[in-house]
Amino acid sequence: MTDESLRSTHEIELESRRTAWQARKRHVARKHTVGKLLLSLAVYTLAVSFFLPLAWLLSSSLKNDKQIFALPPIWIPKPVMWSNYVEALTSARFDLFFRNTLLIASVTSVGVALSSALVAYGFSRIEWPGRDVLFFFVLSTMMVPYQVTMIPLYIVFSKLEWVGTYLPLIVPYFTGSSFYIFLLRQFFRMIPMELTDAARIDGCSELGIMWRVILPLARPVVTVVVLFRVLDAWGDFFEPLIYISRLRQYTLSLGLLLFQGMYFTEWHLLMAASAAITIPVVIVFFFTQRSFIEGVTFTGLHGV
Repeated sequence: MTDESLRSTHEIELESRRTAWQARKRHVARKHTVGKLLLSLAVYTLAVSFFLPLAWLLSSSLKNDKQIFALPPIWIPKPVMWSNYVEALTSARFDLFFRNTLLIASVTSVGVALSSALVAYGFSRIEWPGRDVLFFFVLSTMMVPYQVTMIPLYIVFSKLEWVGTYLPLIVPYFTGSSFYIFLLRQFFRMIPMELTDAARIDGCSELGIMWRVILPLARPVVTVVVLFRVLDAWGDFFEPLIYISRLRQYTLSLGLLLFQGMYFTEWHLLMAASAAITIPVVIVFFFTQRSFIEGVTFTGLHGV
C-alpha cells in the first residue's frame, strides 16, 4: 500500500472520529439543555405555587365581598377598592399596633445580634478548655420545644412582676439565641485567624477585635440574624398573647386577632388588614435578599 493511500485512510479515520466526537458532544449538550429546562420549569412551578396565595390575598384585599366569593374566581378586581385599606386600618388602632411591633422587633434584633455575636466570638476565636463541649450543649437547647419552658418562664416572669409589660418579650433576647450563635460562629470560623492574631499583636483587646475586625467582615450574617429576628417578632403571636393584656400594648398579630373578632364577616376588610401587615415584611426582604442569601450560604461552608 502506497504512502498516499495510507495517508488518505488515516485522514478518513480521523475525520470519522472527529464526526463521532462532535455528535456525542451535541448529544451531551442537548441532554444538558433539556435538564436545565426541566429544572427551570420545576423551579418556576414551585415559585408560582408559593406566590399564588399572596397574589390572591392582594387581589382579595381590593375587592368587595361579592367578588371574593365569585365563581369562577376573579383575579383582577373591578372596580379596585382602595378604600378597603383605609377603612380597615382606621377601624382599629393599627398605627399603635405597628409602633409597638416595630419597637419590639428593633430592640430585640439589636439585642440578640450583639449578645449572640459576643458568645459566637468566644466559641470561634478564643481557645479555652471545654469550649466544644459547651458549644454542643448550647446547640442541644435548640431541641427543647418552647412549650416545655413556657410555664417555668411564665412563673419566673410573674415572680419578677414582668407580666403585663414588654420585658418578657425583650430581655431574653439580650442573652443570646442558640440558633443565631450557631450561624455567627460558623461565619466567624471562615475569617482567617491571622487577622485576629495581628490585632492582638497590635494590642487590641478581644472586644476591640470583635467590634473592629470581626463584625465588619461578618456584616452579611449579622444582617441575616437581624432579619430573622425582625420576621419572628413581626409575626409572633404566642408570646404577646401570654404576656400582654392591655390594648395599648397590642402587637400587630394581636391587633389582627382583635380586628377579626370585630369584622369576622367582612372578608374584604380582613384581607386588606392582613395584606397591610404582610407587605412591610415582603418589602424588607426584597431590599435585603442579597445579604440574606450571602449570609445563609456562607454559614454552611465551614464544618462544625
